[in-house]
Amino acid sequence: MSAQTKRLIKKVISYSGIFFFLLAAAMLWWQLHDYSLRDIAHAILDIPMPNLIIACVACLLGYLALSLYDYLALKYIGGRVTWWKWMLAGMLGFAISNNAGHAVVSGGAIRYRLYTRWRIRGGDILKMLTISGFTYFLGASAIVVIGYFLIPRDIFNNSIAVGMGLNALFIFCMVMLLTYFAMTLMFYKKSVKVGQIKFQIPSFSMAMAQTILGITDSVLAGLVLYACMIPFVNIPFGTFIGLFVIAQTTGVFSQVPGGIGVFETVFLVAMPDSIDKASIFGAMLAYRIIYYVLPLIGAGGLFVIYERWLRARMKKWLNEAKEIPSKIKNLTSEIKIRK
Repeated sequence: MSAQTKRLIKKVISYSGIFFFLLAAAMLWWQLHDYSLRDIAHAILDIPMPNLIIACVACLLGYLALSLYDYLALKYIGGRVTWWKWMLAGMLGFAISNNAGHAVVSGGAIRYRLYTRWRIRGGDILKMLTISGFTYFLGASAIVVIGYFLIPRDIFNNSIAVGMGLNALFIFCMVMLLTYFAMTLMFYKKSVKVGQIKFQIPSFSMAMAQTILGITDSVLAGLVLYACMIPFVNIPFGTFIGLFVIAQTTGVFSQVPGGIGVFETVFLVAMPDSIDKASIFGAMLAYRIIYYVLPLIGAGGLFVIYERWLRARMKKWLNEAKEIPSKIKNLTSEIKIRK
């Protein structure tokens, strides 16, 4: 592959980050276009203000936890950037991938654009995306395994298909957890080569940190919906979080942007028939606004500010670079005059 082709590919990948940012914004519009501003306002106003405040705080803490995915990934590759940089990349990457779907492509594109500017190599960025993916699924798998024993057995009895699906998901998550931790104990410091990239097996302590962080992220995300839903349905948080992660994981595997439709369907099927589904859907709508819309607006705004600041800085550097020859010429003239 020629150097020109490589530069072209890098440029396409870099600018695709902006494309996926716009795609995420378009997906938000598509998710909410069937609802008028009045419908959205009613869905939110029906939820008590203290619950909305709790949901917003949980959302903020959740995205702070998501940014730590990038911190752990940087630690894994031995890379270093300023704290605000990995926080910006983590929050923006997940705000986009949560809405646009296909996390590796959409969130990866914006991370590539940012981290390459911060002198992180493309191969290392791919390693970061891989370790971040494992962090999420370790945490989600741990909650699925715990939640499997907390969710009501009636769910298994009401539908044979749902029961079989939950059993299969439980077995898959248990196997994944045991396999990953076994690898960290048996093959620590050994490498697995995939194509031209070598992935080093992480340590057991790294795997524990990934699992705890993944659990924290999922619990905080679930708390956003729980705070919106609890005024309309009486459900223990332990039972709820099991259902939430199962629905969320199903939505992620579906690769539908934001898991829209898939997440709601799985969750509503698990709810008892006696519960007002309209109120639950209203709570879910408020959850999507708080957990998807607001972070995309906030992180997107920070990204725009950063891009404008960077362009202004580069323009200043270029102007200073243009002045250097004239300064050298003036200095040379002064030296000649003194001689």
